[in-house]
Amino acid sequence: MTFQPASWPRKLRSQEWYGGTSRDTIYHRGWMKNQGHPHDLFDGRPIIGILNTWSDLTPCNGHLRELAEKVKAGVWEAGGFPVEVPVFSASENTFRPTAMMFRNLAALSIEEQMRGQPIDGAVLLVGCDKTTPSLLMAAASTDLPSIVVTGGPMLNGYFRGERVGSGTHLWKFSEAVKAGEMTQEEFLEAEASMSRSSGTCNTMGTASTMASMAEALGMALSGNAAIPAVDSRRRVMAQLSGRRIVQMVKDDLKPSDILTKQAFENAIRTNGAIGGSTNAVIHLLAIAGRVGIDLTLDDWDRCGRDVATIVNLMPSGKYLMEEFFYAGGLPVVLKRLGEGGQLHKDALTVSGQSIWDEVKDVINHNDDVIRPLDQALAAQGGIAVLKGNLAPRGAVLKPSAASKHLLVHRGRAVVFEDIDDYKARIEDPDLDIDETCVMVLKNCGPKGYPGMSEVGNMGLPSKVLKKGITDMVRISDARMSGTAYGTVVLHTAPEAAAGGPLAVVRDGDMIALDVPGRSLHLDISDAELAERLAAWRPNHERPESGYAWLHQAHVEGADTGADLDFLKGCRGSPVGKDSH
Repeated sequence: MTFQPASWPRKLRSQEWYGGTSRDTIYHRGWMKNQGHPHDLFDGRPIIGILNTWSDLTPCNGHLRELAEKVKAGVWEAGGFPVEVPVFSASENTFRPTAMMFRNLAALSIEEQMRGQPIDGAVLLVGCDKTTPSLLMAAASTDLPSIVVTGGPMLNGYFRGERVGSGTHLWKFSEAVKAGEMTQEEFLEAEASMSRSSGTCNTMGTASTMASMAEALGMALSGNAAIPAVDSRRRVMAQLSGRRIVQMVKDDLKPSDILTKQAFENAIRTNGAIGGSTNAVIHLLAIAGRVGIDLTLDDWDRCGRDVATIVNLMPSGKYLMEEFFYAGGLPVVLKRLGEGGQLHKDALTVSGQSIWDEVKDVINHNDDVIRPLDQALAAQGGIAVLKGNLAPRGAVLKPSAASKHLLVHRGRAVVFEDIDDYKARIEDPDLDIDETCVMVLKNCGPKGYPGMSEVGNMGLPSKVLKKGITDMVRISDARMSGTAYGTVVLHTAPEAAAGGPLAVVRDGDMIALDVPGRSLHLDISDAELAERLAAWRPNHERPESGYAWLHQAHVEGADTGADLDFLKGCRGSPVGKDSH
Protein backbone atom coordinates (compact mmCIF):
# COMPACT_ATOMS: atom_id res chain seq x y z
CA MET A 1 0.00 0.00 0.00
CA THR A 2 1.84 3.07 -1.30
CA PHE A 3 -0.96 5.58 -1.84
CA GLN A 4 -0.18 9.20 -1.00
CA PRO A 5 -3.27 11.46 -0.63
CA ALA A 6 -3.31 14.61 -2.74
CA SER A 7 -3.17 18.03 -1.16
CA TRP A 8 -6.43 19.74 -0.27
CA PRO A 9 -7.90 22.23 -1.06
CA ARG A 10 -7.24 22.30 -4.82
CA LYS A 11 -9.23 23.07 -7.94
CA LEU A 12 -11.46 20.19 -9.05
CA ARG A 13 -12.60 19.43 -12.59
CA SER A 14 -16.20 20.52 -11.83
CA GLN A 15 -14.92 24.08 -11.48
CA GLU A 16 -14.32 24.11 -15.24
CA TRP A 17 -18.13 24.25 -15.45
CA TYR A 18 -19.10 26.15 -12.33
CA GLY A 19 -16.14 28.27 -11.17
CA GLY A 20 -15.74 31.92 -12.14
CA THR A 21 -17.87 34.65 -13.67
CA SER A 22 -17.57 34.07 -17.42
CA ARG A 23 -20.61 33.76 -19.65
CA ASP A 24 -20.07 30.00 -19.94
CA THR A 25 -19.78 29.32 -16.20
CA ILE A 26 -22.84 31.50 -15.52
CA TYR A 27 -24.66 29.51 -18.22
CA HIS A 28 -23.86 26.17 -16.54
CA ARG A 29 -24.37 27.41 -12.99
CA GLY A 30 -27.50 29.39 -13.73
CA TRP A 31 -29.39 26.45 -15.18
CA MET A 32 -28.51 24.28 -12.17
CA LYS A 33 -29.95 26.95 -9.89
CA ASN A 34 -33.42 26.38 -11.29
CA GLN A 35 -33.55 23.41 -8.91
CA GLY A 36 -33.12 25.71 -5.94
CA HIS A 37 -29.40 25.25 -5.28
CA PRO A 38 -27.81 28.11 -3.30
CA HIS A 39 -24.87 29.91 -4.91
CA ASP A 40 -22.37 28.72 -2.29
CA LEU A 41 -22.80 25.08 -3.34
CA PHE A 42 -20.69 25.95 -6.39
CA ASP A 43 -17.74 27.08 -4.29
CA GLY A 44 -15.38 24.28 -5.34
CA ARG A 45 -16.58 21.49 -3.04
CA PRO A 46 -16.59 17.96 -4.54
CA ILE A 47 -19.53 17.31 -6.83
CA ILE A 48 -20.47 13.65 -6.59
CA GLY A 49 -22.36 11.86 -9.33
CA ILE A 50 -24.64 9.12 -7.98
CA LEU A 51 -24.83 6.87 -11.04
CA ASN A 52 -28.12 5.09 -10.52
CA THR A 53 -29.07 1.94 -12.46
CA TRP A 54 -32.62 1.98 -11.10
CA SER A 55 -35.29 0.94 -13.59
CA ASP A 56 -38.76 -0.56 -13.37
CA LEU A 57 -37.49 -3.07 -15.94
CA THR A 58 -34.51 -3.99 -13.74
CA PRO A 59 -36.39 -5.48 -10.78
CA CYS A 60 -33.17 -6.38 -8.94
CA ASN A 61 -32.46 -2.63 -8.78
CA GLY A 62 -36.01 -1.48 -8.15
CA HIS A 63 -35.18 -0.08 -4.70
CA LEU A 64 -32.11 1.95 -5.69
CA ARG A 65 -33.86 5.32 -5.71
CA GLU A 66 -34.37 4.88 -1.96
CA LEU A 67 -30.69 3.99 -1.52
CA ALA A 68 -29.70 7.01 -3.61
CA GLU A 69 -31.31 9.26 -1.01
CA LYS A 70 -29.13 7.72 1.70
CA VAL A 71 -26.04 8.20 -0.45
CA LYS A 72 -27.02 11.83 -0.91
CA ALA A 73 -27.35 12.26 2.84
CA GLY A 74 -23.82 10.96 3.30
CA VAL A 75 -22.43 13.25 0.61
CA TRP A 76 -24.13 16.28 2.18
CA GLU A 77 -22.81 15.33 5.62
CA ALA A 78 -19.24 15.17 4.32
CA GLY A 79 -19.47 18.57 2.64
CA GLY A 80 -20.01 17.43 -0.92
CA PHE A 81 -22.67 18.27 -3.51
CA PRO A 82 -24.59 15.14 -4.65
CA VAL A 83 -26.21 14.91 -8.08
CA GLU A 84 -28.19 11.82 -9.04
CA VAL A 85 -27.64 10.64 -12.61
CA PRO A 86 -29.75 7.92 -14.24
CA VAL A 87 -27.56 5.65 -16.34
CA PHE A 88 -28.01 2.71 -18.69
CA SER A 89 -29.38 -0.29 -16.78
CA ALA A 90 -28.62 -3.60 -18.50
CA SER A 91 -31.23 -5.85 -16.90
CA GLU A 92 -30.54 -9.57 -16.83
CA ASN A 93 -34.25 -10.19 -16.25
CA THR A 94 -35.63 -8.53 -19.35
CA PHE A 95 -33.08 -7.71 -22.07
CA ARG A 96 -33.12 -9.80 -25.22
CA PRO A 97 -31.23 -11.38 -26.80
CA THR A 98 -29.10 -11.07 -23.63
CA ALA A 99 -28.02 -8.39 -21.19
CA MET A 100 -24.41 -9.36 -21.91
CA MET A 101 -24.75 -7.84 -25.37
CA PHE A 102 -25.50 -4.50 -23.72
CA ARG A 103 -22.88 -4.57 -20.94
CA ASN A 104 -20.40 -2.89 -23.27
CA LEU A 105 -22.94 -0.37 -24.55
CA ALA A 106 -23.78 0.51 -20.95
CA ALA A 107 -20.10 0.90 -20.11
CA LEU A 108 -19.56 3.10 -23.16
CA SER A 109 -22.49 5.39 -22.43
CA ILE A 110 -21.67 5.67 -18.72
CA GLU A 111 -18.00 6.37 -19.43
CA GLU A 112 -19.00 9.29 -21.63
CA GLN A 113 -21.46 10.56 -19.02
CA MET A 114 -18.76 10.49 -16.37
CA ARG A 115 -16.25 12.27 -18.60
CA GLY A 116 -18.63 14.77 -20.13
CA GLN A 117 -20.43 15.88 -16.95
CA PRO A 118 -19.24 18.18 -14.12
CA ILE A 119 -18.56 15.52 -11.51
CA ASP A 120 -15.43 14.95 -9.45
CA GLY A 121 -16.25 11.49 -8.15
CA ALA A 122 -18.88 8.81 -8.54
CA VAL A 123 -20.96 6.44 -6.46
CA LEU A 124 -21.71 3.39 -8.59
CA LEU A 125 -25.21 2.33 -7.53
CA VAL A 126 -25.57 -1.20 -8.88
CA GLY A 127 -27.08 -4.62 -8.31
CA CYS A 128 -28.27 -6.69 -11.28
CA ASP A 129 -25.65 -8.87 -12.97
CA LYS A 130 -24.34 -6.59 -15.73
CA THR A 131 -24.82 -3.27 -13.94
CA THR A 132 -21.86 -3.90 -11.63
CA PRO A 133 -19.26 -4.71 -14.30
CA SER A 134 -20.53 -2.07 -16.73
CA LEU A 135 -20.14 0.72 -14.16
CA LEU A 136 -16.79 -0.62 -12.97
CA MET A 137 -15.58 -0.73 -16.57
CA ALA A 138 -16.66 2.87 -17.08
CA ALA A 139 -15.02 3.98 -13.84
CA ALA A 140 -11.79 2.22 -14.81
CA SER A 141 -11.77 3.92 -18.21
CA THR A 142 -12.31 7.41 -16.78
CA ASP A 143 -10.28 6.88 -13.58
CA LEU A 144 -12.41 9.27 -11.54
CA PRO A 145 -12.62 8.49 -7.80
CA SER A 146 -15.41 5.91 -7.55
CA ILE A 147 -17.02 3.68 -4.94
CA VAL A 148 -19.46 0.79 -5.42
CA VAL A 149 -22.74 0.53 -3.51
CA THR A 150 -24.76 -2.57 -4.33
CA GLY A 151 -28.48 -2.95 -3.76
CA GLY A 152 -28.03 -6.22 -1.86
CA PRO A 153 -29.68 -9.64 -2.20
CA MET A 154 -33.36 -10.38 -1.63
CA LEU A 155 -34.59 -12.42 1.33
CA ASN A 156 -34.65 -16.21 1.29
CA GLY A 157 -37.43 -17.84 -0.68
CA TYR A 158 -39.37 -20.76 0.79
CA PHE A 159 -41.66 -23.33 -0.82
CA ARG A 160 -43.30 -25.99 1.37
CA GLY A 161 -40.55 -25.72 3.95
CA GLU A 162 -37.69 -25.82 1.44
CA ARG A 163 -35.31 -22.92 0.81
CA VAL A 164 -35.86 -21.58 -2.69
CA GLY A 165 -32.79 -20.07 -4.31
CA SER A 166 -33.15 -17.55 -7.13
CA GLY A 167 -32.49 -19.24 -10.44
CA THR A 168 -31.14 -22.43 -8.88
CA HIS A 169 -34.61 -23.70 -8.04
CA LEU A 170 -36.01 -22.39 -11.30
CA TRP A 171 -33.71 -24.79 -13.15
CA LYS A 172 -34.35 -27.53 -10.57
CA PHE A 173 -38.15 -27.23 -10.63
CA SER A 174 -38.25 -26.97 -14.42
CA GLU A 175 -36.33 -30.23 -14.75
CA ALA A 176 -38.60 -31.82 -12.12
CA VAL A 177 -41.65 -30.94 -14.21
CA LYS A 178 -40.05 -32.50 -17.29
CA ALA A 179 -39.18 -35.61 -15.26
CA GLY A 180 -42.77 -35.93 -14.01
CA GLU A 181 -41.75 -35.29 -10.39
CA MET A 182 -43.57 -31.96 -10.08
CA THR A 183 -46.84 -30.71 -11.56
CA GLN A 184 -47.16 -27.50 -13.55
CA GLU A 185 -49.56 -26.22 -10.89
CA GLU A 186 -46.94 -26.79 -8.18
CA PHE A 187 -44.36 -24.98 -10.33
CA LEU A 188 -46.66 -21.97 -10.59
CA GLU A 189 -47.27 -22.09 -6.84
CA ALA A 190 -43.51 -22.10 -6.24
CA GLU A 191 -43.14 -19.03 -8.47
CA ALA A 192 -44.82 -16.87 -5.84
CA SER A 193 -42.14 -17.73 -3.28
CA MET A 194 -39.08 -17.21 -5.45
CA SER A 195 -38.73 -13.42 -5.21
CA ARG A 196 -40.38 -12.16 -2.05
CA SER A 197 -38.51 -8.91 -1.44
CA SER A 198 -36.51 -6.23 -3.19
CA GLY A 199 -32.98 -7.15 -4.17
CA THR A 200 -30.82 -9.29 -6.38
CA CYS A 201 -30.57 -13.09 -6.51
CA ASN A 202 -30.35 -14.66 -3.06
CA THR A 203 -28.01 -17.39 -4.32
CA MET A 204 -24.31 -16.96 -5.09
CA GLY A 205 -25.34 -16.04 -8.62
CA THR A 206 -23.65 -13.45 -10.77
CA ALA A 207 -25.15 -10.46 -8.93
CA SER A 208 -23.90 -11.60 -5.51
CA THR A 209 -20.65 -12.76 -7.07
CA MET A 210 -19.97 -9.39 -8.66
CA ALA A 211 -20.89 -7.60 -5.43
CA SER A 212 -18.29 -9.83 -3.77
CA MET A 213 -15.80 -9.11 -6.55
CA ALA A 214 -16.23 -5.36 -6.06
CA GLU A 215 -15.53 -5.76 -2.34
CA ALA A 216 -12.58 -8.13 -2.90
CA LEU A 217 -11.12 -5.71 -5.47
CA GLY A 218 -11.26 -2.99 -2.84
CA MET A 219 -13.84 -0.91 -4.74
CA ALA A 220 -16.54 -1.10 -2.04
CA LEU A 221 -16.53 -0.61 1.70
CA SER A 222 -15.94 -3.74 3.73
CA GLY A 223 -19.16 -5.72 4.28
CA ASN A 224 -21.01 -4.20 1.34
CA ALA A 225 -21.59 -7.39 -0.65
CA ALA A 226 -23.94 -9.45 1.52
CA ILE A 227 -26.27 -7.07 3.42
CA PRO A 228 -29.85 -7.94 2.36
CA ALA A 229 -31.62 -5.29 0.31
CA VAL A 230 -34.33 -4.73 2.93
CA ASP A 231 -32.02 -4.68 5.97
CA SER A 232 -31.58 -1.25 7.53
CA ARG A 233 -27.83 -1.80 7.45
CA ARG A 234 -27.95 -1.63 3.65
CA ARG A 235 -29.11 1.98 3.98
CA VAL A 236 -26.37 2.68 6.50
CA MET A 237 -23.82 1.30 4.04
CA ALA A 238 -25.15 3.62 1.34
CA GLN A 239 -24.89 6.65 3.62
CA LEU A 240 -21.36 5.77 4.77
CA SER A 241 -20.30 5.31 1.16
CA GLY A 242 -21.68 8.76 0.36
CA ARG A 243 -19.52 10.21 3.11
CA ARG A 244 -16.47 8.27 1.98
CA ILE A 245 -16.54 9.30 -1.69
CA VAL A 246 -16.17 12.97 -0.72
CA GLN A 247 -12.90 12.22 1.07
CA MET A 248 -11.78 10.03 -1.82
CA VAL A 249 -12.15 13.00 -4.14
CA LYS A 250 -10.19 15.21 -1.76
CA ASP A 251 -7.46 12.54 -1.54
CA ASP A 252 -7.67 11.84 -5.30
CA LEU A 253 -7.99 8.11 -4.58
CA LYS A 254 -8.76 6.66 -8.02
CA PRO A 255 -9.61 3.22 -9.46
CA SER A 256 -6.09 2.95 -10.88
CA ASP A 257 -4.72 3.18 -7.32
CA ILE A 258 -6.94 0.30 -6.18
CA LEU A 259 -7.31 -1.97 -9.22
CA THR A 260 -3.81 -3.43 -9.22
CA LYS A 261 -2.77 -6.92 -10.35
CA GLN A 262 -2.74 -7.92 -6.67
CA ALA A 263 -6.34 -6.73 -6.29
CA PHE A 264 -7.46 -8.87 -9.22
CA GLU A 265 -5.62 -11.88 -7.80
CA ASN A 266 -7.44 -11.33 -4.50
CA ALA A 267 -10.74 -11.28 -6.39
CA ILE A 268 -9.95 -14.47 -8.31
CA ARG A 269 -9.14 -16.33 -5.08
CA THR A 270 -12.26 -14.92 -3.45
CA ASN A 271 -14.37 -16.18 -6.33
CA GLY A 272 -13.05 -19.69 -5.72
CA ALA A 273 -13.72 -19.46 -1.99
CA ILE A 274 -17.32 -18.32 -2.41
CA GLY A 275 -18.14 -20.70 -5.27
CA GLY A 276 -18.72 -17.67 -7.46
CA SER A 277 -20.18 -17.41 -10.93
CA THR A 278 -18.21 -18.24 -14.08
CA ASN A 279 -19.44 -14.87 -15.36
CA ALA A 280 -16.91 -13.25 -13.05
CA VAL A 281 -14.19 -14.52 -15.37
CA ILE A 282 -15.42 -12.44 -18.29
CA HIS A 283 -16.21 -9.37 -16.21
CA LEU A 284 -12.89 -9.22 -14.35
CA LEU A 285 -10.98 -9.71 -17.61
CA ALA A 286 -12.92 -6.80 -19.11
CA ILE A 287 -12.40 -4.52 -16.09
CA ALA A 288 -8.69 -5.31 -16.05
CA GLY A 289 -8.49 -4.47 -19.75
CA ARG A 290 -10.00 -1.05 -19.05
CA VAL A 291 -7.52 -0.19 -16.31
CA GLY A 292 -4.54 -1.59 -18.24
CA ILE A 293 -3.79 -4.63 -16.08
CA ASP A 294 -2.50 -7.74 -17.87
CA LEU A 295 -4.97 -10.36 -16.61
CA THR A 296 -5.45 -13.65 -18.46
CA LEU A 297 -7.26 -16.97 -18.17
CA ASP A 298 -3.94 -18.43 -17.03
CA ASP A 299 -4.09 -16.08 -14.02
CA TRP A 300 -7.52 -17.47 -13.20
CA ASP A 301 -6.18 -21.01 -13.16
CA ARG A 302 -2.92 -20.13 -11.40
CA CYS A 303 -4.57 -18.14 -8.62
CA GLY A 304 -7.77 -20.12 -8.22
CA ARG A 305 -6.72 -23.75 -8.65
CA ASP A 306 -5.77 -24.38 -5.01
CA VAL A 307 -8.50 -22.28 -3.39
CA ALA A 308 -11.06 -24.27 -1.42
CA THR A 309 -14.76 -23.41 -1.73
CA ILE A 310 -15.77 -22.68 1.86
CA VAL A 311 -19.04 -20.78 1.39
CA ASN A 312 -21.93 -23.22 1.60
CA LEU A 313 -24.38 -21.39 -0.66
CA MET A 314 -26.50 -22.41 -3.61
CA PRO A 315 -25.82 -23.40 -6.30
CA SER A 316 -22.74 -25.15 -4.84
CA GLY A 317 -24.16 -25.66 -1.34
CA LYS A 318 -27.42 -25.37 0.62
CA TYR A 319 -27.73 -21.88 2.14
CA LEU A 320 -28.61 -18.45 0.73
CA MET A 321 -27.29 -14.90 1.02
CA GLU A 322 -29.25 -14.11 4.17
CA GLU A 323 -27.35 -16.81 6.07
CA PHE A 324 -24.09 -15.66 4.49
CA PHE A 325 -24.63 -12.16 5.85
CA TYR A 326 -25.61 -13.39 9.31
CA ALA A 327 -22.45 -15.55 9.41
CA GLY A 328 -20.26 -12.52 8.78
CA GLY A 329 -20.31 -12.12 5.02
CA LEU A 330 -17.37 -11.60 2.71
CA PRO A 331 -15.02 -10.12 5.36
CA VAL A 332 -14.91 -13.57 7.02
CA VAL A 333 -13.97 -15.18 3.71
CA LEU A 334 -11.23 -12.61 3.12
CA LYS A 335 -9.91 -13.21 6.63
CA ARG A 336 -9.80 -16.96 5.96
CA LEU A 337 -7.90 -16.37 2.72
CA GLY A 338 -5.47 -14.09 4.55
CA GLU A 339 -4.88 -16.63 7.29
CA GLY A 340 -4.22 -19.25 4.60
CA GLY A 341 -1.66 -17.15 2.77
CA GLN A 342 -3.98 -16.61 -0.20
CA LEU A 343 -4.58 -12.87 0.11
CA HIS A 344 -2.44 -9.88 -0.80
CA LYS A 345 -2.98 -8.26 2.58
CA ASP A 346 -1.61 -4.83 1.72
CA ALA A 347 -3.95 -4.25 -1.25
CA LEU A 348 -5.54 -0.80 -1.01
CA THR A 349 -9.30 -0.31 -0.67
CA VAL A 350 -11.66 2.64 -1.08
CA SER A 351 -11.55 3.09 2.70
CA GLY A 352 -7.94 4.23 2.39
CA GLN A 353 -6.92 1.20 4.47
CA SER A 354 -5.50 -2.15 3.39
CA ILE A 355 -7.88 -5.03 2.81
CA TRP A 356 -6.31 -6.91 5.74
CA ASP A 357 -6.80 -4.02 8.14
CA GLU A 358 -10.48 -4.09 7.18
CA VAL A 359 -11.05 -7.80 7.93
CA LYS A 360 -8.45 -9.05 10.40
CA ASP A 361 -10.71 -8.75 13.45
CA VAL A 362 -14.00 -10.08 12.05
CA ILE A 363 -15.71 -13.16 13.54
CA ASN A 364 -17.39 -16.11 11.83
CA HIS A 365 -20.79 -16.70 13.40
CA ASN A 366 -21.69 -19.92 11.56
CA ASP A 367 -19.12 -22.55 10.59
CA ASP A 368 -21.63 -24.44 8.47
CA VAL A 369 -22.25 -21.42 6.23
CA ILE A 370 -18.62 -20.30 6.00
CA ARG A 371 -16.76 -23.51 6.57
CA PRO A 372 -13.31 -24.24 7.97
CA LEU A 373 -10.80 -25.28 5.32
CA ASP A 374 -10.84 -28.91 6.47
CA GLN A 375 -14.61 -29.02 5.84
CA ALA A 376 -14.62 -27.28 2.45
CA LEU A 377 -17.27 -28.04 -0.18
CA ALA A 378 -14.48 -28.48 -2.74
CA ALA A 379 -10.75 -28.64 -2.09
CA GLN A 380 -10.07 -26.98 -5.45
CA GLY A 381 -12.99 -24.67 -5.95
CA GLY A 382 -11.54 -22.10 -8.31
CA ILE A 383 -12.68 -21.83 -11.89
CA ALA A 384 -11.05 -24.58 -13.95
CA VAL A 385 -9.54 -23.31 -17.21
CA LEU A 386 -9.51 -26.06 -19.81
CA LYS A 387 -7.44 -26.10 -22.99
CA GLY A 388 -6.96 -28.50 -25.87
CA ASN A 389 -7.71 -28.84 -29.55
CA LEU A 390 -11.40 -28.08 -28.87
CA ALA A 391 -10.58 -24.91 -26.90
CA PRO A 392 -7.16 -23.59 -28.02
CA ARG A 393 -7.73 -20.27 -26.22
CA GLY A 394 -9.49 -21.82 -23.26
CA ALA A 395 -12.85 -22.79 -21.80
CA VAL A 396 -14.06 -22.67 -18.20
CA LEU A 397 -15.89 -24.95 -15.77
CA LYS A 398 -17.02 -24.44 -12.17
CA PRO A 399 -15.91 -27.55 -10.24
CA SER A 400 -17.90 -26.75 -7.10
CA ALA A 401 -21.16 -26.91 -9.08
CA ALA A 402 -20.21 -29.97 -11.18
CA SER A 403 -20.77 -33.69 -10.60
CA LYS A 404 -17.59 -35.32 -9.38
CA HIS A 405 -18.11 -38.49 -11.42
CA LEU A 406 -18.20 -36.44 -14.64
CA LEU A 407 -15.04 -34.39 -14.11
CA VAL A 408 -13.19 -37.02 -16.12
CA HIS A 409 -15.41 -38.24 -18.93
CA ARG A 410 -15.30 -39.40 -22.54
CA GLY A 411 -18.49 -39.45 -24.54
CA ARG A 412 -20.17 -39.25 -27.92
CA ALA A 413 -21.08 -35.76 -29.12
CA VAL A 414 -24.70 -34.82 -29.71
CA VAL A 415 -24.47 -31.54 -31.59
CA PHE A 416 -26.86 -28.59 -31.76
CA GLU A 417 -25.93 -25.95 -34.32
CA ASP A 418 -27.55 -23.13 -32.34
CA ILE A 419 -30.09 -22.57 -29.59
CA ASP A 420 -33.04 -22.87 -31.98
CA ASP A 421 -31.77 -26.26 -33.14
CA TYR A 422 -31.46 -27.34 -29.51
CA LYS A 423 -35.01 -26.23 -28.65
CA ALA A 424 -36.43 -27.91 -31.73
CA ARG A 425 -34.78 -31.29 -31.15
CA ILE A 426 -34.05 -31.82 -27.46
CA GLU A 427 -37.45 -33.46 -26.77
CA ASP A 428 -37.57 -35.42 -30.02
CA PRO A 429 -38.08 -39.05 -28.92
CA ASP A 430 -35.92 -40.16 -31.85
CA LEU A 431 -32.93 -38.07 -30.71
CA ASP A 432 -30.04 -40.50 -30.21
CA ILE A 433 -28.87 -39.41 -26.79
CA ASP A 434 -28.28 -40.93 -23.37
CA GLU A 435 -26.54 -39.90 -20.15
CA THR A 436 -23.10 -40.96 -21.44
CA CYS A 437 -23.22 -38.47 -24.32
CA VAL A 438 -21.70 -34.99 -24.43
CA MET A 439 -24.14 -32.26 -25.43
CA VAL A 440 -22.51 -29.66 -27.70
CA LEU A 441 -24.07 -26.26 -28.44
CA LYS A 442 -22.59 -23.91 -31.08
CA ASN A 443 -23.00 -20.29 -32.15
CA CYS A 444 -23.86 -18.90 -28.71
CA GLY A 445 -20.70 -16.87 -28.04
CA PRO A 446 -20.10 -13.09 -28.11
CA LYS A 447 -20.51 -12.91 -31.91
CA GLY A 448 -22.75 -15.88 -32.43
CA TYR A 449 -25.85 -15.40 -30.32
CA PRO A 450 -25.24 -12.40 -30.69
CA GLY A 451 -24.01 -11.31 -27.29
CA MET A 452 -23.26 -14.62 -25.51
CA SER A 453 -26.41 -15.61 -23.69
CA GLU A 454 -26.81 -17.77 -20.59
CA VAL A 455 -27.89 -20.92 -22.40
CA GLY A 456 -24.85 -23.08 -21.65
CA ASN A 457 -26.62 -25.10 -18.97
CA MET A 458 -28.81 -26.84 -21.53
CA GLY A 459 -31.68 -28.71 -19.97
CA LEU A 460 -31.44 -32.48 -20.28
CA PRO A 461 -33.96 -34.37 -22.43
CA SER A 462 -36.95 -35.77 -20.57
CA LYS A 463 -36.11 -39.35 -21.46
CA VAL A 464 -32.80 -38.97 -19.60
CA LEU A 465 -34.33 -37.11 -16.66
CA LYS A 466 -36.93 -39.84 -16.20
CA LYS A 467 -34.11 -42.30 -15.52
CA GLY A 468 -33.21 -40.23 -12.46
CA ILE A 469 -30.22 -38.66 -14.20
CA THR A 470 -29.73 -35.00 -13.28
CA ASP A 471 -26.42 -34.10 -14.95
CA MET A 472 -24.54 -34.63 -18.19
CA VAL A 473 -21.43 -33.06 -19.68
CA ARG A 474 -22.41 -30.02 -21.72
CA ILE A 475 -20.05 -27.91 -23.84
CA SER A 476 -20.69 -24.58 -25.55
CA ASP A 477 -19.32 -21.13 -26.30
CA ALA A 478 -22.19 -19.67 -24.26
CA ARG A 479 -22.38 -18.49 -20.65
CA MET A 480 -24.32 -19.95 -17.74
CA SER A 481 -26.27 -18.17 -15.05
CA GLY A 482 -24.33 -17.96 -11.81
CA THR A 483 -27.37 -19.52 -10.17
CA ALA A 484 -27.08 -22.65 -12.32
CA TYR A 485 -25.22 -25.88 -11.68
CA GLY A 486 -23.93 -28.96 -13.50
CA THR A 487 -20.89 -30.27 -15.36
CA VAL A 488 -21.01 -27.48 -17.90
CA VAL A 489 -18.06 -26.32 -20.02
CA LEU A 490 -18.50 -22.69 -21.04
CA HIS A 491 -16.86 -19.79 -22.91
CA THR A 492 -15.13 -22.14 -25.37
CA ALA A 493 -12.70 -19.99 -27.34
CA PRO A 494 -12.41 -19.28 -30.16
CA GLU A 495 -16.18 -19.41 -30.43
CA ALA A 496 -17.96 -21.24 -33.23
CA ALA A 497 -19.06 -18.05 -34.98
CA ALA A 498 -15.41 -16.99 -35.21
CA GLY A 499 -14.39 -20.29 -36.77
CA GLY A 500 -13.12 -21.99 -33.63
CA PRO A 501 -12.86 -25.80 -33.51
CA LEU A 502 -16.23 -25.97 -31.75
CA ALA A 503 -17.78 -25.00 -35.10
CA VAL A 504 -16.74 -28.27 -36.76
CA VAL A 505 -17.71 -30.81 -34.08
CA ARG A 506 -20.02 -33.42 -35.58
CA ASP A 507 -22.55 -35.86 -34.16
CA GLY A 508 -20.75 -39.01 -33.11
CA ASP A 509 -17.35 -37.41 -32.50
CA MET A 510 -15.79 -38.53 -29.23
CA ILE A 511 -14.90 -35.78 -26.76
CA ALA A 512 -12.66 -36.23 -23.71
CA LEU A 513 -13.03 -33.96 -20.68
CA ASP A 514 -10.34 -34.06 -17.98
CA VAL A 515 -10.91 -31.32 -15.43
CA PRO A 516 -8.04 -32.33 -13.08
CA GLY A 517 -5.76 -32.41 -16.14
CA ARG A 518 -7.32 -29.17 -17.42
CA SER A 519 -7.90 -30.56 -20.91
CA LEU A 520 -10.75 -30.63 -23.44
CA HIS A 521 -10.03 -32.78 -26.47
CA LEU A 522 -11.86 -33.64 -29.67
CA ASP A 523 -10.76 -37.13 -30.65
CA ILE A 524 -9.94 -36.59 -34.30
CA SER A 525 -6.57 -36.21 -35.98
CA ASP A 526 -4.91 -32.84 -36.47
CA ALA A 527 -5.18 -33.35 -40.23
CA GLU A 528 -8.93 -33.97 -40.10
CA LEU A 529 -9.47 -31.01 -37.79
CA ALA A 530 -7.53 -28.77 -40.19
CA GLU A 531 -9.55 -30.11 -43.14
CA ARG A 532 -12.86 -29.45 -41.39
CA LEU A 533 -11.82 -25.93 -40.41
CA ALA A 534 -10.73 -25.13 -43.96
CA ALA A 535 -14.15 -26.16 -45.25
CA TRP A 536 -16.11 -24.31 -42.54
CA ARG A 537 -18.39 -21.40 -43.45
CA PRO A 538 -20.24 -19.15 -40.97
CA ASN A 539 -23.87 -20.05 -40.35
CA HIS A 540 -24.76 -17.71 -37.49
CA GLU A 541 -27.01 -14.66 -37.49
CA ARG A 542 -25.25 -11.57 -38.83
CA PRO A 543 -26.90 -8.19 -38.12
CA GLU A 544 -26.59 -5.58 -40.86
CA SER A 545 -27.04 -2.37 -38.88
CA GLY A 546 -27.44 -0.78 -35.47
CA TYR A 547 -25.72 -1.63 -32.23
CA ALA A 548 -26.01 -5.36 -32.94
CA TRP A 549 -23.81 -4.85 -36.01
CA LEU A 550 -21.33 -2.71 -34.07
CA HIS A 551 -21.16 -5.28 -31.30
CA GLN A 552 -20.58 -8.21 -33.62
CA ALA A 553 -18.00 -6.33 -35.67
CA HIS A 554 -15.91 -5.28 -32.67
CA VAL A 555 -16.52 -7.69 -29.79
CA GLU A 556 -13.52 -9.69 -28.65
CA GLY A 557 -13.52 -13.29 -27.44
CA ALA A 558 -14.64 -14.53 -24.05
CA ASP A 559 -11.04 -15.39 -23.21
CA THR A 560 -10.15 -11.67 -23.06
CA GLY A 561 -13.38 -10.37 -21.52
CA ALA A 562 -15.70 -9.96 -24.53
CA ASP A 563 -15.20 -6.19 -24.54
CA LEU A 564 -15.39 -4.08 -27.68
CA ASP A 565 -11.89 -3.77 -29.11
CA PHE A 566 -12.00 0.03 -29.31
CA LEU A 567 -13.00 0.43 -25.65
CA LYS A 568 -10.05 -1.30 -24.01
CA GLY A 569 -7.71 0.93 -22.01
CA CYS A 570 -8.05 3.96 -19.76
CA ARG A 571 -8.97 7.22 -21.51
CA GLY A 572 -9.03 9.32 -18.36
CA SER A 573 -11.36 12.22 -17.60
CA PRO A 574 -10.05 15.29 -19.43
CA VAL A 575 -12.51 18.18 -19.55
CA GLY A 576 -13.72 18.71 -23.10
CA LYS A 577 -14.28 21.95 -24.97
CA ASP A 578 -17.13 24.09 -23.79
CA SER A 579 -20.54 23.58 -25.32
CA HIS A 580 -21.15 27.22 -26.35
